Amino acid sequence: MTTSEKNAKLVDSYFSLLKHLSAQSKLDLISKLTKTVKSDLDEDKSVFFKSFGGWDQNESAEELIESINKSRTFSRAVEEF
Repeated sequence: MTTSEKNAKLVDSYFSLLKHLSAQSKLDLISKLTKTVKSDLDEDKSVFFKSFGGWDQNESAEELIESINKSRTFSRAVEEF
């Protein structure tokens, strides 16, 4: 049995339990599920950008290049053997 088949069976099981709820209870459940889905989507976006070092500043490319160049330091010291 594949994961999608297991998920479909699980959803069907939940539906058979929840179909006897009142209309107001169903609406409350839908509202709560919607909130959790939205928070999960927002979290997924932030985790994605954090995992790849996504840049969260609003600098243009030129400003970013300039700030990188300014932060560079060079030492011309030659190390002896």
